[in-house]
Amino acid sequence: MRMTMQGARGPRLRQVPEGDDRERLVCPECEFIAYENPKNVVGSIPIHEGKVLLCRRAIEPRRGYWTLPAGFMELGESFAEGAAREAMEEARADLELGALVGIYSVVHIGQVHIFYRSTFRTDPPQIEAGHESLEVGFFSFEEALALNLAFPTIRYALEDHLALPTTGAFAPIERRLGPPRAQKSDAE
Repeated sequence: MRMTMQGARGPRLRQVPEGDDRERLVCPECEFIAYENPKNVVGSIPIHEGKVLLCRRAIEPRRGYWTLPAGFMELGESFAEGAAREAMEEARADLELGALVGIYSVVHIGQVHIFYRSTFRTDPPQIEAGHESLEVGFFSFEEALALNLAFPTIRYALEDHLALPTTGAFAPIERRLGPPRAQKSDAE
């Protein structure tokens, strides 16, 4: 949004544009509509010899809590490319991504979290804390689920990984997190 001496310009009024069904930011001068869309968080569930790699966060939010390697997707990359990049940044882990485990719509903060199963390209795996991690390590799933995990989606991704078959085709689990959807009344 650009500011001038006369005041605000650009999309600044919340209204329902013609032909739409929800409020958007609209420019009253040119009718430009600024669409607000969720941010994608991509991550992996790196497994080696039955244990999962976790990172202890060095950054806010939730500094000091444990997480799977994950972060915001960048422009110009696929979900899988983003998940592999995040694992390299946070744990210096070179991963081979496998099946998609879960899609978690975190509606109250406008995010979608996506997690893949993954294995390491090297054996033994080479890992070390990246600049966003205080430490990294391997944990049994029981140990991992008992830790102070940074976000609810991390717990869901771990639990969903355990609930899904280890071989063969399967559909990823989809979850909606946040407040319940507003119900439309019959009068609307």
